[in-house]
Amino acid sequence: MKTSSKTQAAKPANTPWLRIGVIWAATLIASVVIALTQDRAHAFAWYGAILAGSMALVSVAHLIKSSIDGFVRELIYVAGGSYLILALTSVYLFIAS
Repeated sequence: MKTSSKTQAAKPANTPWLRIGVIWAATLIASVVIALTQDRAHAFAWYGAILAGSMALVSVAHLIKSSIDGFVRELIYVAGGSYLILALTSVYLFIAS
């Protein structure tokens, strides 16, 4: 027996992208602050912690919502975006020094 779409709870389609965007923004802010306040050797050490934190935030978000739907997809998007953000700030550090 099929249920009508009216009886199913509507899920916002942009919720995963909102979570991903917030994590990317946090990664960007953290990497820029570290790049501007730490010397080059220490900044690269911090980047590993920033990347690990972004991966942990995806896991925490899915633990809070108690669902595994789309977990791997969000993890891949967050990892890719975080790697790109950190790579670009690393290029800045190489050029600036």
